[in-house]
Amino acid sequence: MSARTSLTATATPGAVRTAFLTVKDAADYLGLSPHTLYVWRHRRQGPPSFRMGPRGRVMYRRESLDAWVREQEQADSRSNAALNPLLAPHQKRTTRLTSA
Repeated sequence: MSARTSLTATATPGAVRTAFLTVKDAADYLGLSPHTLYVWRHRRQGPPSFRMGPRGRVMYRRESLDAWVREQEQADSRSNAALNPLLAPHQKRTTRLTSA
């Protein structure tokens, strides 16, 4: 039995279906509106997406959405202490001398 056959035999149909999410399903998963995902896609922002199938439906991988959320958490100073400006060491200001 090949690796592809064994994967298909062990994977449940529901697991395969939920690996890819439509725009509506991805929006529900993230707690956003589908319109927000469409705008982000147009601006090349937000989670990675791709077109799939003969009709070119926009799809999202669930694992990519999870990874994108983790990246957002790490980029936010409230979630990442290393980025919190209140915890940064104090920097001494330099004064500029201007000629009159």
